[in-house]
Amino acid sequence: MGTYREKLSVPVSWWIIAVIATVTLFVITYVPVGSFGGVFVGGTAAVLLVLFFLQYGAARVEVDGERLRAGRAVIERAHLGTVEALTGDDARRAFGRECDPKAYLLLRPYVRSAVRVQITDPRDPAPYWVIATRHPDRLAAALRGNSVARS
Repeated sequence: MGTYREKLSVPVSWWIIAVIATVTLFVITYVPVGSFGGVFVGGTAAVLLVLFFLQYGAARVEVDGERLRAGRAVIERAHLGTVEALTGDDARRAFGRECDPKAYLLLRPYVRSAVRVQITDPRDPAPYWVIATRHPDRLAAALRGNSVARS
């Protein structure tokens, strides 16, 4: 059985933008109000952004011999059907207009590829899962059970 681990961390570019936004908030508050106001507003923004990025980027995708974990969702491998790696236009369509409203989605806007996994459990209302991944071929291979991959 294949294994796979990936953390869908927020990219460095988002952290750079957060630093720029925090400095901007500090400056636009510091000028009219003074240093205390600037530090308070800039510091509050920095703390909130760090907490948000750490929480949002903490989503994990894990495959082991028994189950698939995608974010908070877990399913036994016995209930997995066909697996399809999605990139480019296929991924965009799967995220958007071709997406079944009942499907389980673990998406991140900074990850542009995914894997679609058919769910065969008749009790599960989701017909399939679409899972964002930076390595769709490796995740698909691990779900098919013929690869060991770690990210």
